[in-house]
Amino acid sequence: MPGGGIAPGANRWIACRPGFFLPVRVLSRLFRRLFLQYLRAAFDAGQLQFFSTLESLGDPNSFAEYLRPLGRTEWVVYAKRPFAGAKQVLDYLARYTHRLAISNNRQLNIKDGQVTFRWKDYRHHDQPKKMTLDAEKFIRRFLLHVLPDGFMRIRHYGFLGNRHRRIKIARCRELLAVAAVISLTSVVSDYRDRYQELTGKSLYDCPACGRGHMVRVAILAPITGSYPVRIDDS
Repeated sequence: MPGGGIAPGANRWIACRPGFFLPVRVLSRLFRRLFLQYLRAAFDAGQLQFFSTLESLGDPNSFAEYLRPLGRTEWVVYAKRPFAGAKQVLDYLARYTHRLAISNNRQLNIKDGQVTFRWKDYRHHDQPKKMTLDAEKFIRRFLLHVLPDGFMRIRHYGFLGNRHRRIKIARCRELLAVAAVISLTSVVSDYRDRYQELTGKSLYDCPACGRGHMVRVAILAPITGSYPVRIDDS
């Protein structure tokens, strides 16, 4: 246009902060559009099936009505390269797959409706600290780590999938010409027998003379409670 410049209302590029490929809002709206686009295409191709309380979404009009507000909602999309690579992400997630949200040894005190527990401040060189919360707030934080019904922490796919795992593994053994699983009865159950099998030394022998044999006479249970202890110098 004469005089140069940008006409009012014209599209113009708004640069994002350095270090980002795209502004987060632009990325979220692009992801929203593509996600809904492919979701509608899958519905039109008959690739989606609905059951139970969602069975009504099988009707095209009901499905379109269900998606309509999703196209006007701002989606939260976060994409960022991990600082130390993918291995750091796997290490972080691995700490939560077979562990509780907070172990018992981190819970220090429960008194007057409050819970005191130990936590680690990663922002200050992993410094151990203590925190006291109301029981309701503590339970709320704990339940944030509990998966909803129908979700699993670890889901196996392929030949390790739960539905056909036994058949698929047997087929893999057949193709690889691998023997069947060893019976548990043939496995050495005691760690001392296993140690002797690997090293040739017996843990049953007396470590002092090498001739006597250690024999378990009894197992003493730990004493609970506090008892006075007397120490004699004689």
